[in-house]
Amino acid sequence: MRYDLHMESEMIFILLLALIVLGPRRLPEIGRQIGRALAEFRRAKNEFVGQIEEEVRRLELEEKVQPPAASASANQILPPSSAPNGTVNSSSIPSSDVSNAVAAAPGSHA
Repeated sequence: MRYDLHMESEMIFILLLALIVLGPRRLPEIGRQIGRALAEFRRAKNEFVGQIEEEVRRLELEEKVQPPAASASANQILPPSSAPNGTVNSSSIPSSDVSNAVAAAPGSHA
C-alpha cells in the first residue's frame, strides 16, 4: 500500500512539473504525441511477437510432418567410413609392437 501511494505522489509531482515547464497550452499537444508514439511502439511490438509466434508454429509443424526415423538419423553422428590420410589404424600395428612400445615407454614399470 505504501508503495502505491509513493508511486501516485511521484506521478502527481511529474505532471505538475510538466505543467509548469511546458505550460497549459503545450501539455495536451505533447500528451497526444506521447500517446501516438506509445501506440506505434505497441503496434510494432505486437507485429514482432506475431511474426515470432508464426515462425515457431511453422517450425513445430515441420517437426510433426517429418517422420521420426528421419529426424533421429539426421541428428546421429556416425563414425568415419575410413581413417583420414596420415593416421595410423590400430589394426595395422602388430600386437607385439604395441606391447614393446608400452614396455619401452618412459615411466612404465613393465
